[in-house]
Amino acid sequence: MENRFRHGTEAMHNGSFDEAARDFLAVIRASPRFAEAYLNLGLAHEQQGKYEEAIQSLQQALKLKPTLRGANLFLGIAEYRLNHYEPAIAALNRELKVNGSDAHAWMWLGVAELAADRPEEAAVALDKAAKLAPEDVDILYHRGHAHMLVSKASYEHMLHVNPDSWRVHQVLAQAASQADRDIDAIAEYQAAIRGAPGQPGLHEELATEYWKSGKLDEAEAEYAQELTIDPHSLLATFKLGSLRVERGKPQEGKPLIEAALKENHNLPNAYYYLGRSETQLGNDSAAVEDFKRAVAEPNTDPDIAQQAYYQLSQLYRRLHQNDEAQAALANFLRLKQEASEHQQQVFERKRKMQEQNAPPPSATPDGEHN
Repeated sequence: MENRFRHGTEAMHNGSFDEAARDFLAVIRASPRFAEAYLNLGLAHEQQGKYEEAIQSLQQALKLKPTLRGANLFLGIAEYRLNHYEPAIAALNRELKVNGSDAHAWMWLGVAELAADRPEEAAVALDKAAKLAPEDVDILYHRGHAHMLVSKASYEHMLHVNPDSWRVHQVLAQAASQADRDIDAIAEYQAAIRGAPGQPGLHEELATEYWKSGKLDEAEAEYAQELTIDPHSLLATFKLGSLRVERGKPQEGKPLIEAALKENHNLPNAYYYLGRSETQLGNDSAAVEDFKRAVAEPNTDPDIAQQAYYQLSQLYRRLHQNDEAQAALANFLRLKQEASEHQQQVFERKRKMQEQNAPPPSATPDGEHN
């Protein structure tokens, strides 16, 4: 019996599920109270897609040994495959009472809760799964989906409860901003501010939309207004400093950027703007170090990294470091080419989607197509 059980286990590992099922059935006939054989038979049936048989075997394994690890997990999965969501959730909860550190049991509980249209409960389970297995992409995918549904439901309820709330206008502004509808975003942020003029964050978000739209005077005024409301706002401090550097005012911008970096050394793109300020002030060596730091930071935006390499090429040339200038220019051209190829790929995907969604050509009375 022991050899037959071992042979079945090896067949399972090799993907020979029919062979494995035969071996485990033989073991069960010889030893009908061997719970592990029922568990493995259930696994083999599950791999064969025979979910009803898998459930019967797994239930028998649990009848013989109620605390058998893994049995309720795979029972829950089999029930889920048959769209039996409540029995699946019950089985997975029983598994977690036996083994609360099983990331995949938490994941499957979240998946079953999602299928049962309970995204808030799913998010709780998937958060626990992500803590136990933070690099598991399946867990991360389901967790993101659950939180997206929770957010959607929250926003819809908020809109129903108070459609003219400043929070509703803020959400609409953020959605418009993500869709690059900057004029709409500005209007919604303005409406939000009318409803809550002293709310921290709103003026900073509006300022960013103004900057994106090229309205630099308005952007600078809104960043300054944000800092009167929240003097400790890291984002407003950094962005106001960066905008002033962008506008050729390094004496005003540099201290703000340095203050923000003192609070957060990993602030994205900060070293690029600090390098810009040093360049404008004529501190070429200091600027080189800042731009080098900018391209080395993993959280620097690709477009900013591209510009940092260009700035480095110009600075090295002024400092008569020709080899370094050539290397920086080569990196600038490489990133520029990669950006161009990426834009072309995005364009092609959009074009194909438009072609797939386009209506068929209309026919004229004589049968010809327009």
